[in-house]
Amino acid sequence: MTNDQPYSRFNTRVVNIGGVPLGGNNPVRVQSMTNTDTFDTKSTVEQAIRMIENGCEYVRIAVPGMKEAENLKAIKKELKARGYQTPLIADVHFNPKIAEIAATIVEKVRINPGNWIGHASRVTRHVSRNDGNEEAVEQIRKKLKPILKICKEHGTAIRIGTNHGSLSQRILNRYGNTPMGMVESALEFVRICNESGFHDIVLSMKASDTRLMIQANRLLVERMKQEGMNYPVHLGVTEAGSGEDGRIRSAIGIGSLLADGIGDTIRVSITEDPEYEIPVAYSILQATGIRITRTEYISCPSCARTLFNIQETVEKIKQKTGHLKGLKIAVMGCIVNGPGEMAEAHYGYVGVGKGKVMLYKGQDLIKRNVAETQAVEELVKLIKEGGDWIDP
Repeated sequence: MTNDQPYSRFNTRVVNIGGVPLGGNNPVRVQSMTNTDTFDTKSTVEQAIRMIENGCEYVRIAVPGMKEAENLKAIKKELKARGYQTPLIADVHFNPKIAEIAATIVEKVRINPGNWIGHASRVTRHVSRNDGNEEAVEQIRKKLKPILKICKEHGTAIRIGTNHGSLSQRILNRYGNTPMGMVESALEFVRICNESGFHDIVLSMKASDTRLMIQANRLLVERMKQEGMNYPVHLGVTEAGSGEDGRIRSAIGIGSLLADGIGDTIRVSITEDPEYEIPVAYSILQATGIRITRTEYISCPSCARTLFNIQETVEKIKQKTGHLKGLKIAVMGCIVNGPGEMAEAHYGYVGVGKGKVMLYKGQDLIKRNVAETQAVEELVKLIKEGGDWIDP
């Protein structure tokens, strides 16, 4: 990013979630969600541990019924007994009573405005845009206030998570299935929370359509600014798919918003075991420069000017330097674009042909005509001389 367009993150309020604060200047947090039977304590705990050991900072658990809500106690107890303190989030739909039970156990509860007072029925749109709105908001208020009281007492946060696919019929009648409908659905709940003096809130706008998801989140932040709000934002492309498709769609949706300065926690939703979502999330954070978690490499795709095996060389350098978190190393095939394109790298390796390599520290050429057979070791030596080496 150029100096005349500095990165600026939307300055959100800090919400404490089980001792792992979210928002403000805290790192963008990574979370995922179990896909086991929540009543199966052993399977859920073991999967949660795999997620945590891969870097998951909040573990979300689906809570479809009362028995699953009660079993959150056993899950939390077993995780603590095995030495894991990672905050738990209960994912609740349709039944406020389930959310009330969960809020006494876990550190955060997710609720969906689209189905808080019942299923989002898809009836024919023949009613007035304003019919029953005040009555519906009052019904929301009556069902929301009890859980707000419980959350205050237990220090539990709430995520108000709008899904494009589950807007209430009332919201559809007023706004259509649009980003505006998603945002207004959530803000109705936020205003009621504010009335009650409750501010431990996280907001999300999720959709499987990346463009719609991006639009909804941008609009959410715009509307929050207009109303003097600054709640943390949870990002994710819901139902992104599996394999490469899921990863690319997540990277586009989440990455675009992170580049805008929007987002305090992310979840990559791919059709795989949840522990595989975590590395993708960290890769997105790394690629957008939001959270550096490993060594970063810049390398060209190579062309006819590349007179050495650049793929093999990159792998050799990764093996030697992959533990140097935060360091940026460039491997370039030739001098045509190499020095310019690697200007932001801390160290550079540039092939010049005839078995020779030039090594850079920043933009300064340090070693000329290094033999290719010795160049990787010489690069390591240069990093050590520069004071950037950490023993693995």
